[in-house]
Amino acid sequence: MNFMDDVFSSQAAGADQGLCLTRRGFLLGSLFAAFSLGMAGSAAQAGKINPSETAITLPDAIKWVAWSGLPPRSGEMATLYGGLDKPGPYLVLMKWHPGYYSAPHLYATDRLSMVLSGAWWVNSGPDFDPANTVRVPSGGFILRVAHTPHYDGVKPDAKEPAVIAIFGIAPVQLELVDPSKPAWRRL
Repeated sequence: MNFMDDVFSSQAAGADQGLCLTRRGFLLGSLFAAFSLGMAGSAAQAGKINPSETAITLPDAIKWVAWSGLPPRSGEMATLYGGLDKPGPYLVLMKWHPGYYSAPHLYATDRLSMVLSGAWWVNSGPDFDPANTVRVPSGGFILRVAHTPHYDGVKPDAKEPAVIAIFGIAPVQLELVDPSKPAWRRL
């Protein structure tokens, strides 16, 4: 006997198991029949995407803007969802150009960050010490815990900017550790 004969035969086991195998055979037979009928039809056809249900933004349509008040070519941002000043969740892309770092600062809420390209150099603490930053390459994840000082940036000798996706809950409340010093540092 082959596998299918065993599945559908109540004689394959003793009389006590006959009912169980018959039930199993019926259920498996129904499943195989439904699968065969489904496969016999034409290929599945996808309908058009409903933009109110699935929103897509292709890379060339992402709008990057310079961070206001900061040196030219230091950083750019693209808001993908929500906003830094609107209550609720947000998702932004940040592009850090080589040679720029943020000053030590903190946020009122946690921030989840993932490096999408390039390398981002990060550290925690109130003292600005770029020599002791940790390199986070593309694919790396960073959790910034609320109310803890940190700073980050891209080394001057980097060949490309770092692009980071950042998720958090807004409104963002950035607080500099030392407001008497510039928020951005050029190395």
